[in-house]
Amino acid sequence: MNSHHQSKRLLILVGSPRKDGNSAALGAAAQRGAEAAGTPASLLFLDDYIQGFLPDLRHRPVPADRYDELFLEHFLPADGVLFCTPIYWYGMSAQTKAFFDRSFSHYAGAGPEPERVKARMTGKRLGLAVASEETYPGAALGIVHQLQEFSRYTHSDFVGYVHGAGNHRGEIAADPRQPLLAAEQLGASFFERKYSDYRVETPRPHNVWEAAAPARSNTPGVLP
Repeated sequence: MNSHHQSKRLLILVGSPRKDGNSAALGAAAQRGAEAAGTPASLLFLDDYIQGFLPDLRHRPVPADRYDELFLEHFLPADGVLFCTPIYWYGMSAQTKAFFDRSFSHYAGAGPEPERVKARMTGKRLGLAVASEETYPGAALGIVHQLQEFSRYTHSDFVGYVHGAGNHRGEIAADPRQPLLAAEQLGASFFERKYSDYRVETPRPHNVWEAAAPARSNTPGVLP
């Protein structure tokens, strides 16, 4: 078991109301991969915690559900979070969107508690797994972009993305692109996967992968 993995905690959040659906299958595959690699991983269904949307906080309290528990006791302590969602109308599920929206009630305003929450929201590793009936890549681009912007905003690293197709429960296993295997591999490598997002001033090597660097000859003028 890798001690580096053991020191990191992965949270998998499934935004589908189907606990035996394709999004759940992607999450379960990622959990298997993480645990096989020695990474503690927990899988939770947003439907068990979120029963309402973000209200106008000036006039109404937040819904009396388990969101606070989910956000404060599970999301904030996690080092990495994988969001698994079906594609509904070319976007994430309402449960998944509500997860992000409802966080506003914890970091809005001034004071030590909002500052503490904001500090713990940053610097995570984030991933995405989506399930859709359609196979074309553009179906998921809105969700990819939203998570990328959330990652940018919170100074987090968006380290992986898996897209599988299936309509009936469990049908995603028949996708020849093998999204369940990809999700398992994502879970296994969640905290080791190379992440780069360069700026013009970023110091960087000439090669993306160290193993890909060409061999050098000790004799001048002689190619390896």
